[in-house]
Amino acid sequence: MKVTTTSVAALAVGASAAPSNNVPRKSAAACSSAVTLDASANVFKDYTLHPNTFYRSEVTKALDAITDSALKASAAKVADVGSFLWLDSIANIAKFDDAVADVPCENILGLVIYDLPGRDCAAKASNGELKYSELDRYKTEYIDPIVAKIKANPNTAFALLIEPDSLPNLVTNADLQTCKDSKTAYEDGVAYALKSLSLPNVVMYVDAGHGGWLGWDANLKPGAEELAKVYKAAGSPKQLRGYATNIAGWNSWDEEPGEFSDASDAKYNSCQNEKTYVTKFSAALQTAGFPNHAIVDTGRNAVTGLREEWGDWCNVNGAGFGVRPTADTGDELTDAFVWGKPGGESDGTSDEGATRYDSYCGKPDAYKPAPEAGEWNQAYFEMLLKNAKPAF
Repeated sequence: MKVTTTSVAALAVGASAAPSNNVPRKSAAACSSAVTLDASANVFKDYTLHPNTFYRSEVTKALDAITDSALKASAAKVADVGSFLWLDSIANIAKFDDAVADVPCENILGLVIYDLPGRDCAAKASNGELKYSELDRYKTEYIDPIVAKIKANPNTAFALLIEPDSLPNLVTNADLQTCKDSKTAYEDGVAYALKSLSLPNVVMYVDAGHGGWLGWDANLKPGAEELAKVYKAAGSPKQLRGYATNIAGWNSWDEEPGEFSDASDAKYNSCQNEKTYVTKFSAALQTAGFPNHAIVDTGRNAVTGLREEWGDWCNVNGAGFGVRPTADTGDELTDAFVWGKPGGESDGTSDEGATRYDSYCGKPDAYKPAPEAGEWNQAYFEMLLKNAKPAF
């Protein structure tokens, strides 16, 4: 059985924090009354994923560096695509205030909760600020302030993506000392987040890796049981809808027979695309007692056949923007295709001398040069745009 090590690798880790604001800001464009989301239903059929302020500003700034008029016009359209905002540090919780200020009633603001103690225990590029022993800080300085801000905005709808990479790492990388050290903080931290953030205007999805990670035949059952264990420890919060897959990933939704179907170990992984993974993992989750609807990241998965292996996660060269966010997935178990990763933000640096350098960012299939995780890579953004399917 092959165990694949992978990583979201950071996404917005290096981004600048917004100015601090001790008083939670309320949305000026919110609904006229309190929002109540029914997590037993697909909220993305009623709400549009909001094009958040921070990604819009990054894309708008990128326009200034594009001289080709046609490409520039296409790039401008990316700013209008809804995507998730990464609250990836205690300081970056302040981003919430500007992000919530312009959310209209028909939109839902997507937020990624991503600051567990000992974060990303199997990679370097997206290591977090909290030590594995600092669970109390995670609760009081990270989760609790986010809860307060959401409670201050009852008239706005929120979709929360909970802790990318965390629980999958406990399934496939349990032999690493860093993951052994982080196990208690991961499970207790995610349980605390789920319980605390289960608010009426919130719907939550827990990260579940992707088909090339927990999709291996030997990983499906233990993966589902790990998610269910934490969900039940949290008291089975009713605002949890299911799980998220392919976050910051590259896997095809429905390519047949699959990107790595010719690999020598393909017989051990029947989940050769994300659609199959959703079908099989949802069944395993139902058996384990965990809500089994999914959202799938299609932000950068337009081009396949680029990676040497499933686990190559860093700045894949030749990638392109994928299908725009939509609830029209053609699959009852899949609530929506979303843009979980802000395309253009680096997954990790290619500088071998950097403290946070991860060897995956130096592999032949990784784009180079690349800045630190979370920093903007203009050339990579333009590549994603040129290779977008459908085109902008």
